[in-house]
Amino acid sequence: MNISLIGVPMNYGCDREGAQYGPEKLREKKIVDVIKKYNHSIYDFGNLYVPKVCDTEKYAFHNRMKYLKPIVEVNTNLAHQVYSALAAGNFPFVIGGDHSLGLGSIAGASKYYENLAVVWIDAHGDINTDETSPSGNVHGMPLAAAMGVGCTSLTDVYYKGVKVRPENVFIIGARDLDEGEVQLAKDKKLNLYTMDKVKYMGVDGILKDIVEKLKANNVEAVHLSFDMDALDSDLVPGTGTPVTDGMTIDEVKYVFKHLMDTKLVKSMDLVELNTHLDKNDVTAEVAIDLVDWTFKLIA
Repeated sequence: MNISLIGVPMNYGCDREGAQYGPEKLREKKIVDVIKKYNHSIYDFGNLYVPKVCDTEKYAFHNRMKYLKPIVEVNTNLAHQVYSALAAGNFPFVIGGDHSLGLGSIAGASKYYENLAVVWIDAHGDINTDETSPSGNVHGMPLAAAMGVGCTSLTDVYYKGVKVRPENVFIIGARDLDEGEVQLAKDKKLNLYTMDKVKYMGVDGILKDIVEKLKANNVEAVHLSFDMDALDSDLVPGTGTPVTDGMTIDEVKYVFKHLMDTKLVKSMDLVELNTHLDKNDVTAEVAIDLVDWTFKLIA
């Protein structure tokens, strides 16, 4: 398969130093060679341009959302790169950077695929808005924006309107949800598989439920968005918002395998590797191991 590798060296969404260096760390760890092992042709498009904004200007563009203007610009450019990759018959693999980039990835994929689903594997729901977010960090808002909920500056990234319908959104591994996110999940009847539900239903039960709904909803394609903090915090010191009681590496690999087996996954993010917080590259090595596993599965 032809793979388009797109780096997004942005930390404005998390407002914490280190996430912007994730793409270069993964390249240092030979991500291109790892993907090539499985007879894929990989086109490394380098890193998207991220404008420099002083931290004293973080609220210059919105009084409740940090760094809104550069985040919108980067996501708009990312969306077009993802769309262009899909139009060329490639698999866009986006490496971050913080999870605010998920909005751009989804926007690009949803412009290409009319009936897109999103599987969001994350310790957090990322379904806050400027009105519900306790921090103002936009990396907690991209999935809500993709569903058309929140500030129009975000919901209208790349093109106006909803990018993914709520019934086609599947959140796995969440265990740190804000009050507003819990309410939105109820209001939208989201497919929310918290870690409590993962333990209750089992990974097999969750995957069966997801695959059945993908078929019932006649989904054309899946965008898979993976945040390193979905894993238990003991396994990944190098991520900005680690949370205990997370998924194991084997559980994540199992989820990846079954999703890839559907042949519906057409684009993917891997985000929130924070090199400043990592210890002896432990988290970077886990990320590379997951990349290796992923591209072994992709035909």
